[in-house]
Order: sequence, then C-alpha cells, then structure tokens
Amino acid sequence: MGRPIVTIVGRPNVGKSTLFNRIAGKRISITEDTPGVTRDRIYAECEWLNKNFTLIDTGGIEPDTKDTIFAQMRIQAEIAIDMADVVLFMVDGKEGVTATDVEVAQMLRKANKEIILVVNKMDRFVDEDNIYEFYNLGLGDPVSVSSSEALGIGDLLDEVIAKFDDTMNTEDEDDSIKIAVIGKPNAGKSSIINRIIGEERVIVSNIPGTTRDAIDTKFENEGQQYTLIDTAGIRRKSKVSEAVEKYSVLRAFTAIERADICILVIDASKGVTDQDIRIAGYSHDNNKGMIVVINKWDLIDKDNKTFKEFTDSIRTNLAYAPYAPIITVSALTGQRMNKILNTVNEVYSFRNLRISTGVLNDILTEAVLMNQPATVKGKRLKIYYGTQVAVNPPKFLIFVNDKEIVHFSYERYLENKIRESFDYIGTPIVIEFRNRNEKNN
Repeated sequence: MGRPIVTIVGRPNVGKSTLFNRIAGKRISITEDTPGVTRDRIYAECEWLNKNFTLIDTGGIEPDTKDTIFAQMRIQAEIAIDMADVVLFMVDGKEGVTATDVEVAQMLRKANKEIILVVNKMDRFVDEDNIYEFYNLGLGDPVSVSSSEALGIGDLLDEVIAKFDDTMNTEDEDDSIKIAVIGKPNAGKSSIINRIIGEERVIVSNIPGTTRDAIDTKFENEGQQYTLIDTAGIRRKSKVSEAVEKYSVLRAFTAIERADICILVIDASKGVTDQDIRIAGYSHDNNKGMIVVINKWDLIDKDNKTFKEFTDSIRTNLAYAPYAPIITVSALTGQRMNKILNTVNEVYSFRNLRISTGVLNDILTEAVLMNQPATVKGKRLKIYYGTQVAVNPPKFLIFVNDKEIVHFSYERYLENKIRESFDYIGTPIVIEFRNRNEKNN
C-alpha cells in the first residue's frame, strides 16, 4: 500500500487549519477567523516517530447548506474522507456539541474509516470537563488538544500512527515530478488540473480567487508519478487587499520554489499581461522548468496568422525564457490537453540530462574559436575547461583566468552554444564561472 493519508474534517471555524499547520510544522493552510477560508483540500507530507504520512486539511462541512461554495467544500471534504486511512474529526470544546457536529458524525460513521474525535480549544484545565459531552457523538474516546497553544498534539499524533496498518508504506519516498500550475486568477488553472487528473479535486467556479491555497495532488500516468501543485491566482500587489489573499500570493511563490516545472497558464482571451510576465520571471529566477499553456484557445477568432502573432507576443514579453515551449489548449473542451503531460515529461528529461566533460569542452572550444571573448580593461578572458556539476536544473562550472571580466553577453553566447547541441527544452541552464585556482565552496 501507499503512504497513509490522514484527513482533518469538521464544521467551519473549529481550528482545523491551525491544527494542520501545527502538525505540518509550517504555515501551509490559511488560518483566519472567517468561516470558509480554507476552501480546498490542502496536502502536506508529515512525520511522527519515523512514521511518514500525508496530511490533508479540508474546508468546513456544512451538511445542508445551499451556498454554492460551501456545497462544493462539502463535496471536497467527502472526497478527502474517501481517500483517508485515518480521519481526524475536529470539534470546538468551548461551544460544545452542535447539530452540525451530530450530522458530520453520522456521515463519518457511514464512511467506515478509522476516526479520531479531536476536541479543540481546550486551552485551560477547567475546560477539561467539557470533553464528556462529546461522548454523545458515539465515536469513542475524545482526544483533547489546543491547536493554537500546541497542547496535546504529541498525544494526538501517537493515536494517529497507532491506527496505521503494518502494510502501509511510511518510508519517506517521493520520486514524483513536481509541477506548479501558476498564473493570474481565473485563467483556468484548476480546470486544467481537473482535466489532467480526470477528477474534480480542485473547486472550479467563475469567481476570481476561488482557489486560495496551494493544493498538492498526487497521481500516476503510464508508470510516472506526478505531484500537481495548484496555486492561488496571483494578482498585482495593488489589488491584494484582503489578508487572506496576501497569504495566497506568498504561498503561490512558495509553490514555485517547491516545483521542478511550472505550467504558466495564460488566458487566451486576455493575452500576455504584465502580471503574467512577473509570474514567469519568478519561475525563471528560481531556475524552474517552464511550459506556457495558452488556455481558452477555443474562444479566439483565428486565422492563419493568429498562432504566430500570439506566440511572437509571448516570446517578446518573456524574452528571458526563450526555452519555454508554448501549447494552446482548451480545458473546457479538452483540446490538446494530452500534450501537457507529454511536454512535462520532455522538459523533465532535459532538466536531468547530463553532458560528459569531454563533450562539453568540445562545445566550449568550438565556441571560443568562433567568437573570442572581448578584452576587458586590457585583459582577455581565458576559458580553461568546464564540467557539469548538477541536474534539475542543469548546472555547469566553467573555469577561467578571471571571472570578474566575464560579460553577460558572452555568458549568454556560451549558453546558446550548449543549447544548439542539446536543446534543453523547457529549462533554464545555470552557468557558474570560477577562477582556476579557486577552491570549491
């Protein structure tokens, strides 16, 4: 079996996201006093006493709500429960048992899962008497915690791992290709993810900003493991006013840093915007692989020049990332969606491509013969030899007589010569110059 999955559920605003962040050890899920802030499932890889597991936070469950967003949150929570090996059902120890708690408890009993009843907000010793009321839910002995004060978390985690089956894989292994889906709000990122994985794992609506958190979705295709990170839409700073959305912007950038490859989703009906350029620049600056996906291509009136004009605009505006392949798709109709994963695989293979030292030095020698470095302050750059020192991203170390006189244009020239031989589609390559007598750091 795979790694155990632990899902946190409960009605809105009982402290699920705070508990999630305590266990995960970092601020991943948005915590705010506004009910309904955590809308989608949030994933984190966690460890307790050498047992590794996947923790999922969910939006609050409102069993009988007619509100569209809350109804979708309930569906998301039900999916997360279905995936789970252990369910943490969180209730509010200060408020006591509510009608919603009773309905959620009935739903969980039907799910036939390992359930731990977690009574939160037990901040003081005098609150302990409140725990007895929760036996009425019929879910066994409650575990009292205060997620805000970090009380009882260790005891809770002991209970969690005690419920893991011996056949579960709790070793820390993750060889998946990590893909961050990035872009402005409402460009269709969630719809693209749903098409790729074939399941509605991310809430989709036409309300900008619906996806507020970064959501990890693991799946397999033709034997290859993937982790898709759906990020909150990134708005221009001048438009980021809510505290919740500020967290979302920071999380989107964090998702880029975690990824191997970024899929930049551009709305074809709006074209390339300044914000698209900034988002792509952040990916490039972090040396991530990049694929530009033009979504909603079915909405565009086209002639034989449309594609070229659109791609020329992208190449002009993303001049720093000429390596990024461009795909036109429609998440709505499924048009060319199959090309996305094929391109991801291609980009990932180039990110992990190694060039032998001999071949690399042949390329460098030919490049210097064709175009000698310029003289800087009376001194000419001499290139002695180069070697590849890393992959994902590819990194090359070139030893020279004086790294201070390497001009950026000559560095770009050498990069282009390497690409002429090996393409490196979809990925930046890193070139570091070092003086020949300089020691490794």
